[in-house]
Amino acid sequence: MTTPPTLLIPRKLAPAVLERARDTYNVVLNEDDHVFTRAELIAACQDVDAVLPCHSEHFNADVIAALPQRLKIIANHSVGVDHVDLAAAKARGIVVTNTPDVLSDATAEIAMLCMLGAARRGSEGDRMVREGRWNFWSPAFMVGRQVTGRRFGVLGMGRVGQITADRARGFGMEIHYHNRTRLSPDKEKGAIFHDTVDSLLAVSDVLSLHCPATPDTTGLINGRTIALMPQGAILVNTARGALVDEDALVAALKSGRLFAAGLDVFRTEPGGNPDLAGLDNVFMLPHIGSATFETRDAMGFRALDNLDSFFGGGTPGDRLV
Repeated sequence: MTTPPTLLIPRKLAPAVLERARDTYNVVLNEDDHVFTRAELIAACQDVDAVLPCHSEHFNADVIAALPQRLKIIANHSVGVDHVDLAAAKARGIVVTNTPDVLSDATAEIAMLCMLGAARRGSEGDRMVREGRWNFWSPAFMVGRQVTGRRFGVLGMGRVGQITADRARGFGMEIHYHNRTRLSPDKEKGAIFHDTVDSLLAVSDVLSLHCPATPDTTGLINGRTIALMPQGAILVNTARGALVDEDALVAALKSGRLFAAGLDVFRTEPGGNPDLAGLDNVFMLPHIGSATFETRDAMGFRALDNLDSFFGGGTPGDRLV
């Protein structure tokens, strides 16, 4: 009888995912679900053939250099892979996969929640009612921005960006986008393409970020680029916190240059940014874009599909390197 591969699962995944994993692999778990330190992650990887990590496990070049030869695949439980040094993994011959497609709907829903929460002063109103401070009303009370008919800018028109654009169309919004390459007409669906980021920003009453965090996109939203946006625009970020210069965002929100922001991601995670948390015109969530029961199952199953393909002698469908 062939010994099954040993699989490290560093975080607590959905019960159905763990059940399926145990049917095929010798599973090693992180029982208390804490975030591994660098040393703990390296130690936990020493006697396994594969690891199924989340974005909380950082496989930097030095970590990858310390991995054993027997570890052949990092099957990520995420779409974004900025927590993995792909060049270092490729140099070591380690396959890296991700889980595209399956979380697009859930993340698009959160983008809409962030947009509406920011536009209609959701955080401010929620706190007011919870704290027993709602003791007044007038026509001038808690007036926010209406998004219907506004221009919705999508920065990064991949799977999530396209579905988010579909959801925004439901509010009668005019879709504008920038992408590395222009989409085909059937995928564009009438959206207006901008060949530069600056051009997109200039027309985005609501700007929704959906691009990956790379050296080229880190700090892409900064003082200069925010100044290009329409006065009183709204920023939505459900992609990666590294895309935004948070000091510049705080300044723009305090000055009124931006009306509000809806954020599901931050540069420091977990924890967020206390300067942003202190502002009434920020609607915040703790990086829960893909956190639905359905999506968590689908992400885990997709990662296991990649592992099954690899150990079955095939090429994982979601292989990145």
